[in-house]
Amino acid sequence: MRPALVGVAAGVAAGGTVAAASRGETLVPWPDQVRTAFPFALGGLTGVVVGVKVGFVSSCVRALAGRGPGPVTSVAPVLVGAAAVAGTAVAGTVVARKVLGGLTQTGRQLDPGFATPPSDADVSAGPGSSVSLADLGREGARFVGSVSTPDDIRLVTGLDPVASPVRVFVGVDAAPTPEQRVALAMAELRRTGAFDRANLLVQAPAGTGYANSFPVDILEVLSRGDSAAVAVGYGLLPSFLSLGKRRLAALTQRLLLDAIADELRDRPTRPRILLYGESLGAGVQEMAVPAGPADLDRYGVSAALWVGTPGGERSDQFHALCADESYTVDRPEQLPQPVPDPRPRVWFLEHDGDPVVRFRPLLLTHRPAWLPTDGTRGRNVPAGMTWKPGITFAQAFVDTMFATNVKPGLFESRGHDYRADLGAVTTAAFDLPATPEVAARLEDFLRSKEIERAARIAEH
Repeated sequence: MRPALVGVAAGVAAGGTVAAASRGETLVPWPDQVRTAFPFALGGLTGVVVGVKVGFVSSCVRALAGRGPGPVTSVAPVLVGAAAVAGTAVAGTVVARKVLGGLTQTGRQLDPGFATPPSDADVSAGPGSSVSLADLGREGARFVGSVSTPDDIRLVTGLDPVASPVRVFVGVDAAPTPEQRVALAMAELRRTGAFDRANLLVQAPAGTGYANSFPVDILEVLSRGDSAAVAVGYGLLPSFLSLGKRRLAALTQRLLLDAIADELRDRPTRPRILLYGESLGAGVQEMAVPAGPADLDRYGVSAALWVGTPGGERSDQFHALCADESYTVDRPEQLPQPVPDPRPRVWFLEHDGDPVVRFRPLLLTHRPAWLPTDGTRGRNVPAGMTWKPGITFAQAFVDTMFATNVKPGLFESRGHDYRADLGAVTTAAFDLPATPEVAARLEDFLRSKEIERAARIAEH
């Protein structure tokens, strides 16, 4: 049989097998059109790869046996196709640069609802600040523009504030180097009196500069304003396009933590240092304290909460390093009652069915612990989901694209959406006071504040 026919037959067989096997359940829902197209796309890609390889090997065997032309002649069409692909790649690079440039500009543009400089002197870009609103970028403006008010504190706790919350943000455009951006952040912390507050939360933002306001909202209202929060940006692109900046982001975090530790070294009183990172921000902050508990000791960290850390060998190693003083939960119902003494200092909030947490290269060839052969499954991991070499990897990759389906005010503890869990878990991790009545009002407050924030973002 001719090599081309052998390749086609092998490709069709392999592609059909993969397409049939890839119709199984996945961690999160996909749009109907994606669900329909996925088996054909994965099967077609597999068929092409297998067909070309088998055809090439077959042509080599025939040539060695003296029964046909050499493999180069036989695969000439393939080589032509490869050249076409290379040309397409070059054109794609040009287009990609334009797209990235557009996304960067989007990260700089301020929402109309957050485009007015704050009137609060205790936040960045407010009166007396050394950074302008434009320096903060879109996400920074949202962050400082969402600071809790005295009425918010009274609504949730039923008590008057004891201080005015501080929010400091320095965007990537504020200065050309991480050292200079951290210096600006420190100047802002000193200006606002942040080091005189009882709590100082250091948050690692995501790639766009996004710093989740939820944990800061919770800290502000439950501490009755006796808190400060700081975030320093390192980019303007979405997290999946910012993976190459992880080292820069971790360096920024280390510089900030070093500067804070130096500032507090000779002070007779000091705030509790709290760390928070979510998604890429969690991975970045973990990279910044690679020695785990030893680094937390060095920086005087009272508690760290890392949410939805992207999976991988580095994440597994860090979890193991912190095992003796950490607690991992999928949802608030798993919080220890009562919290053990001494309290865990490191808290991981990770959904069993979060594809961002579960996706890793090893899925290609190794069965993961969350899909055991005995059929047991974690929450929101479909009972019928099984591990299939290569296929589960591809499914989990697509899962990450649809892991978060956020609707303002409609909290779902599912996939990469942790809004429904953060009230209770942040309260426990940061050892904040909250009676059951206060906790219930806190949940209502978080939902209403998110709806309000979404409305401001949607303003035109």
